[in-house]
Amino acid sequence: MKKIFLYILAGSLCFSACKKDDVIDYYVEPEDINVQNNYDIQAIKKFMDENYLDAQGNIKAFSATDTADDNEKKLSDLDYKTLPSGTIYIMRNGAQPSTTDAQPITEKSVIKIMGRGYSYLATDNNGSVVFTAKSAFLNTIDGITLPLVDPMYFYVKQSVLDAATTDAAKQRSYYEIAGFKEALQIFSGFNDLPSETSYNLQGVIIVPSKAAFARNAHYQYLGQSYRNKSFVFNFQIYGSKTRPAGQD
Repeated sequence: MKKIFLYILAGSLCFSACKKDDVIDYYVEPEDINVQNNYDIQAIKKFMDENYLDAQGNIKAFSATDTADDNEKKLSDLDYKTLPSGTIYIMRNGAQPSTTDAQPITEKSVIKIMGRGYSYLATDNNGSVVFTAKSAFLNTIDGITLPLVDPMYFYVKQSVLDAATTDAAKQRSYYEIAGFKEALQIFSGFNDLPSETSYNLQGVIIVPSKAAFARNAHYQYLGQSYRNKSFVFNFQIYGSKTRPAGQD
């Protein structure tokens, strides 16, 4: 009986120890914003090492048990580019519009975007920096399958700024995700694909918090705070048009 009790106790301690490794301590915002920026860099690298793109361009996590993805390339092994802001983009081969179909994406374009976007918080989890607090920001693939037209986080209309009642809300940076906007203009949009067209995602944009809202006042999309949050967008631009006069 004594041995059985000892085995149970040992098993309980082992379970507790193993479980503790998976528990993420309560997030404490680093006093120095450079520490958070460094967390972002490390978490993004880990994310890119642990994920790949499937046949439709969806970001997928490598499986620890299924060998079907063993020959897939990590995001970090693809031809990714890093912009001065720290924003990373991947332009997927074979998924871009033809030269005759391509529509430029400019600073004021009206875009029609299909895809998924998530926000993440980079934290130090017992010495390992990882993305946590994953939260949906954009999803036009699962559930509602209609592209989103003219999101404010790409371009906010002047009328919105003019109607704002605080100094912070009168600034474009209050609404727009600068790194996303910067990187998306490197891509081209398709020529107004019908909304029911099956998606073939063009690529990925990863925005560290310093190129998003950092610790500044911002519009709380979906009622959430994005302080210190990084973003990952996995998308296809179904259309990009010149903004009509009077709608800027």
